[in-house]
Formats: sequence, C-alpha cells, structure tokens
Amino acid sequence: MKRGDLDDLAAFAAVARARSFTRAAAELGLSASALSHAMRSLEARLGVRLLARTTRSVAPTAAGQRLLSSLDPALQEVARGLSALADWRGIPSGTIRLTTFGYAARTVLAPILPQFLREHPDISVEVIVEDRLVDLVAGGFDAGIRLGETVDLDMVAVPVGPALRTLVVGTPGYFEGRSLPAAPADLENHNCINYRLLGGGGLLPWEFERDGREIRFRPTGQLIVNDEVLSAAAVRAGAGLGYMLEHDVAEEITNGQLIQVLESWCPPFPGCYLYYPSRQITPALRVLVDTLRWTPTGTP
Repeated sequence: MKRGDLDDLAAFAAVARARSFTRAAAELGLSASALSHAMRSLEARLGVRLLARTTRSVAPTAAGQRLLSSLDPALQEVARGLSALADWRGIPSGTIRLTTFGYAARTVLAPILPQFLREHPDISVEVIVEDRLVDLVAGGFDAGIRLGETVDLDMVAVPVGPALRTLVVGTPGYFEGRSLPAAPADLENHNCINYRLLGGGGLLPWEFERDGREIRFRPTGQLIVNDEVLSAAAVRAGAGLGYMLEHDVAEEITNGQLIQVLESWCPPFPGCYLYYPSRQITPALRVLVDTLRWTPTGTP
C-alpha cells in the first residue's frame, strides 16, 4: 500500500457513509473540493469508479459498496488499535459509540455522562437513541445499553441500573364509570394507549406474569404512538390506560394522580445493562463501564 492510500480509503468510507462530500469534509476537517479531488485520484489509482456523483447527491457504486463492506471492519480495528495506545500513555482517549433507547438515555446517561466528559477531556462519546436492537459490529458501535433480557448471551454485560417494573396506570377521571381490571384479559374492555416499535417491531406487547404464568397482551385503543412523551401525556390527560415504567409514575401513584391496576401481575425484571463484545473493550470504554456500573446501594 502506498503512502496516503490508507487516508484516502478512510476518506472514501466517510463519503460513502455520509453520502455527501460536504458532510464528510466537515467530519474530516477538509474542504469539499479537496476531498472530491482525493476521491478522483483514488479511483484513478484503483482503476474503478467507487462513487456515483450527481449535482445533488453522491453514493457508492456497486464496486464502492463492496469496498466499503470490507473497509469498515478494518477501519474499526485500526481505530481500536489506536485507542489501545492509551494504555501506554496512561490516559484513556478516543471515541466511544453507544446505541441505546430513550429510557436509558434519560436515566442512565443523562445524570452521569456530562460529568464523565468533563473528567475525561480526551474521550468523545457519540450516543444514538433508537428503539430497535442493532448489531454492534455491523453498526460500528463499541457498546450498547438495553434491558438485560434483550442482551445476547455472548456479550459481556454490566448492570448500569436497578431492576425495573412496568405498570398499568390511568387517571381517576379515566376510571369514572369504568371497573378496574382484575386480570390482563379485562383490558379488552378498556381504551389502551399503544406504543409502536420502529424498525419492524410492531406494537409493544404488554407483558404480565403471576404464579409462573406469563402473558403477552396487545390491547386495543384509540391511540398508537412511537413517542414516550406523547404517550405519557395522553395517559395523564385521562385519554386511556398506559403501560409505563414505575420510575416514571411512582410519585403520581403515591399522590393519587394516577391509579395502578393489575399490580400482582407486574413483577420486577432485569434493568439496564451496558454490553459489548469481549474483544472490543478499549481503555476509554473500560473507564465508562466503571463509571456507569450499578451497585446495590444505587451508586454507580
């Protein structure tokens, strides 16, 4: 490989992923014209067209897409190797890419991450918040934070939060003239607010368990959303029953603003875990794991 080829290949990967010379140039700290010239030079050296350009867009050709699929794992290994040099300097550094979902972002990361970044100025963190489960390696992530029951067994998993409960709640106003459900099947007679999982996941099932019996129930109702804030607002306005995390509604249940039903059907389940492939741990990620690790006293 000639000198400069690795830089050009990394630049090609940035353009192919961003599908924009402007965005890729900003990421790499180059001008768009310089980046475009570098890509033409790379194509000339390789003797194949890697990028299809129009006045409005840029996208990898079939050959470019094949090259990108080979480059991404290699570039990630190079990045991990560079990050591992921090062990010799004694100062963790580098970028950590995390995938997680809304609840973990609010309750696990938001209270701790700002201080972590202040204490570790050589570490950068990118957080992608989405419902769907993603393949860490294919998605270019160093780690994820998800509910323990969804983490693959071949991952290293570290608890970063307490056990959780999901409760069925409604306002006193909603229950006026309605009977309280005594079993999950009684929800058929209620207006339930459903949450749609993006990425082909369908509607979030309401899960119940008692005396060893497990039930996955998909109730019906007038409203389906894919936003936690809108769903919670509808429940608190008395528009229907909600399936909500205890952490978010405990105070309102205590003060009578919300009524909990089916309590005996809602046992605790494993909370949030940070997980990663064992071979991918970097000094920067190790520091973050140690910072987020949950202890029984509730102090990470």
